[in-house]
Amino acid sequence: MAIASLSDLAQARRIVVKVGSALLIERGQARAEWLATLVKEIAGLAKDGTQVIVVSSGAIALGAAKLKLPKGGRASLADAQAAASVGQVELARLWSEMLGQHGLTAAQMLVTLDDLEDRRRYLNASATLERLIEAGAIPVINENDSVATEEIRFGDNDRLSARVAQAAQAQGVLLLSDVDGLYDRDPADPDASFIPTVEGVTPEIIAMATGTSGSGLGSGGMLAKLQAARIAERAGIALAIINGTHADPITTALSADRGTLFLPQGDESARKAWLSGRLAPAGVLTVDAGCTEALAHGASLLAAGLTEVEGDFRRGDLVAIFGAKGERLGQGLVEYTAAECRAILGLREEEQAARLGYSPRAAVVHRDHMVKA
Repeated sequence: MAIASLSDLAQARRIVVKVGSALLIERGQARAEWLATLVKEIAGLAKDGTQVIVVSSGAIALGAAKLKLPKGGRASLADAQAAASVGQVELARLWSEMLGQHGLTAAQMLVTLDDLEDRRRYLNASATLERLIEAGAIPVINENDSVATEEIRFGDNDRLSARVAQAAQAQGVLLLSDVDGLYDRDPADPDASFIPTVEGVTPEIIAMATGTSGSGLGSGGMLAKLQAARIAERAGIALAIINGTHADPITTALSADRGTLFLPQGDESARKAWLSGRLAPAGVLTVDAGCTEALAHGASLLAAGLTEVEGDFRRGDLVAIFGAKGERLGQGLVEYTAAECRAILGLREEEQAARLGYSPRAAVVHRDHMVKA
């Protein structure tokens, strides 16, 4: 079904519901009464035929309280990993008990950035989600912070939710926040205007976000939510930000039609949707004005247009593509190593063989393996 309003999300075949630390945890303890109302809503959705996947934060906050770690377990990476190790046990138990009260089975899945960046592992995660849902379980997903490092982690569960929605082929994502949705500036500003619907996350929309998490517990913020919306919309998935601070937060928001709905903007192939949602380029290619123009019209990236190569990447790695003015043009899978790219920088096809020692490939980044920013 096409999702054109918040109320449509309740009739979607499959949705992802993201719950942040600030909503779930207070002073190191779960907000059990509030969570009970949310789980009742999830059970109601499941009874009505909607398949629900939960992305839940809270492990670090729970573990830090139990271990009595300073700064909520975020004083160091080692503290965060230790807190997560303890907290994941508590978080899984919490969801299992709460869902069990409604006859539902919780299934824990812990993922890292690499699990969704690597195509083979992404497909494996997708298959696992599908089987769990077929078996009637409610997947409860979190980033595996006990092993993730700063270099290989999402860092927020908003973008993770969008990527999980892609892997699960969901129709919608609900991000429960501490505000009603997106405002054109800081909502504390009396002149701030609420934005109910967004048709495409543009640079102007991104500029409205502060990128900070007001609670101090979470690691996201409005910027992370907008980045999540961009991932979702390009995969043909609707995403909504709603206020989760109320009891029965989903019913409250949807019945009042209060929240910001980001409408799907694309219907890319599954592979291109996965590619556009990837978050960790291994390098950067900068191109000249002529190449920038060609890429805008759907061309492949050729060596003749290359002006700069950054990073140490291998063939098949993800690279970001920037124009001569520093604007991000897109990203794609590169056909050469970084050293080979530097060797053929700016060269035309007839000049490349002498540098490479073999016949050049059709492109540095082929248009079939490239997505625009």
